[in-house]
Amino acid sequence: MLKTHGYAAHNNHSPLVPFSFERREPRPNDVQIEILFCGVCHSDIHQARNEWGSSTFPMVPGHEIIGKVTALGGAVSSFKIGEMVGVGCLVGSCRTCSDCKEHLEQFCNAATFTYNAPDNISGGSTYGGYSSQIVVDQHFVLHISDKLDPAAAAPLLCAGITTYSPLKHWQVGKGDKVGIVGLGGLGHMGVKLARAMGAHVVLFTTSASKVDDAIRLGAHEVVISKDTEAMQQHRLSFDFILNTVAAAHSLDSFTELLKRDGTLCLVGVPDHPHPSPAIGNLIFKRRKIAGSLIGGLKETQEMLDFCAEHNIVSDIEIIPIQQINQAYERMLKSDVKYRFVIDLASLNADGVGK
Repeated sequence: MLKTHGYAAHNNHSPLVPFSFERREPRPNDVQIEILFCGVCHSDIHQARNEWGSSTFPMVPGHEIIGKVTALGGAVSSFKIGEMVGVGCLVGSCRTCSDCKEHLEQFCNAATFTYNAPDNISGGSTYGGYSSQIVVDQHFVLHISDKLDPAAAAPLLCAGITTYSPLKHWQVGKGDKVGIVGLGGLGHMGVKLARAMGAHVVLFTTSASKVDDAIRLGAHEVVISKDTEAMQQHRLSFDFILNTVAAAHSLDSFTELLKRDGTLCLVGVPDHPHPSPAIGNLIFKRRKIAGSLIGGLKETQEMLDFCAEHNIVSDIEIIPIQQINQAYERMLKSDVKYRFVIDLASLNADGVGK
């Protein structure tokens, strides 16, 4: 077994603290990775505080992982020692169901998430990227282009694919008018990706202070969603709206902006349900409210290659792991532009080493 160090939550109200545990030795199809950077996703807070009611402890969060390959199983041929690689939200699936065969592993009933999931190989629970190293089956490891800054690429493994997948599925492209609701970790990636796909991008925000940043990130227009008159000027004009907000709110003001057959897609997961939508807004224009998860491994690699081609990474603030609890509090106040990324070299400062 491989001695590993990280930070863990031990219950839903305690701060994250240093934690030592063991990873499995690489099996024939495994890749052993020294973790260099890990993004901090809002779902890490939901899970660490058991806001979704499914947490097990101790918990090592983190599913936006960038690192270097340090060892390979004997059957691994597509990676090499020293290569920069990524691990996202998934580290396992059944590989045989219809979802897996269609490269949609995220929908597999036996999907193994990177942390806070039953570990069917080693037993116990999976531990994530707030740690010094990880061992993952090669199918769930991703190539990271040397065109991408490793730290700024880390959030692509969740925030990037969470926004890329619905934009791609609903075939967003040149000539489409696309709305992005919210300018946080997900929303700022949605703006960048939709713009690169050729869409006319409108950012919806409740905060006038985010207007300049939204334009800098690629939005063509910004609408303050609390301004009823400004919202009404866009009625019946959107092909697709991607709602990234992870707090319960009325969806009606956005559905009525859609054209006939338009789609409002939800990717933010609130801890309480959204109010029920006005059904007439849907029925009379054949509009749809849909949802999207992450993407499968094939699509995630496609997204990473797209980002390398278009020079897209996340806007980040790098922190040492010792500041993770303060980062959580700042995230809850929207005090980050737009994703915290942990520099795992900082683990050495705790005297636990790698």
